[in-house]
Amino acid sequence: MSSKVHYLDHAAATPLDERVIAAMRPYLTDVFYNPSASYGGGRQARQALEEARQMIALILGVKAYDIVFTAGATESVHLALEGVLKGGGHAVVGATEHAAVRAAVEPYEHSVARADKRGVVTAAAVRVALRDDTGVVSVGLADSEFGVIQPMREIAAVVDEERRRRHEAGSVVPLYFHSDGSQAAIALDLKVSRLGLDMLSLNSAKCYGPKQTGILWLKPSVRLAPLMGGGGQERGLRSGTENVASAIGFAHALQLVQKRRHNETKRLGELRKALVEPLLAALPDLVVDGHPKRQLPGHVHLHLDGLDAERVVFHLDNKGICIATGAACAANKATRSPALEAVGLSPTEADGSLRLSLGHLNQLEDMPYVASQIIEAIKTERSL
Repeated sequence: MSSKVHYLDHAAATPLDERVIAAMRPYLTDVFYNPSASYGGGRQARQALEEARQMIALILGVKAYDIVFTAGATESVHLALEGVLKGGGHAVVGATEHAAVRAAVEPYEHSVARADKRGVVTAAAVRVALRDDTGVVSVGLADSEFGVIQPMREIAAVVDEERRRRHEAGSVVPLYFHSDGSQAAIALDLKVSRLGLDMLSLNSAKCYGPKQTGILWLKPSVRLAPLMGGGGQERGLRSGTENVASAIGFAHALQLVQKRRHNETKRLGELRKALVEPLLAALPDLVVDGHPKRQLPGHVHLHLDGLDAERVVFHLDNKGICIATGAACAANKATRSPALEAVGLSPTEADGSLRLSLGHLNQLEDMPYVASQIIEAIKTERSL
């Protein structure tokens, strides 16, 4: 096995930035207090928590009060979607959404807005899926499988059009537009007013912050039912003692990636090109999935009909190269990702799919070695 690990699975998890660790450290040791406590230590913890909330609010262009800290994007997504659907109604979700979104709407009436073969969930597809009782639409800023950036403003326009139609018809059924922006935080502008959103979920673990930490931003007009009761923290929507250290870590991580996203986008694009070009030259049957223009810079999704992708992953692991196959965030790998079926991949094409996601741990000088090993692994598997 190679002595150096080449990590190409940043879409699944990112390492903690050293500056994030430094910002968190005092709140893991000295300022450990419950932020609801009224004595000095508790007030100090509360002040730090609210400063973290304000940092995130500035990035999103919103009021700090409208940000709810959660234990990751999965909880955030469930709070947003189930918080609406518990009161009844119907949901529309994109065909390439993360498993958390699909699970959140599964117990409720819902429809799926179809994706085209490039992974784009169009505004027209959302319009077709809407019903008179639709209470929430959820489409991710960019999906975790292909990294396709979705046309949010066009979808928001369709949602607004439906709201106007209901108002003119005398309907009082509210309609909210939610998005899981977890994959997009390192590359895209997160100003929610430009996106046309009512709710946004984010995940610290995807942007070099601590795991099991996330947020839900919601407009003041959004009304949600909490998932659980308790002490009434986070506006009564997320009871439980707040994780101050992780909230601070998330705020610093998000601030860092947003400040350098333009330079990092350019760098990741160069890495992606250096990786993909030799793969396609050596393997003519290899197909790059996703949209050639609407694409996160570090995402590379490939498939080769008839390939045993799992064996390729194991082979590369022995060479010190970490890549993914299928939906990397799912614990059960026995089933195919619905996103692969949604874009029209056959079962043998889906089973032959690989996801490579680049990030801070990757350097341009490593790409020739990584590409050569992937080529060798694929050729080896195909010869068996």
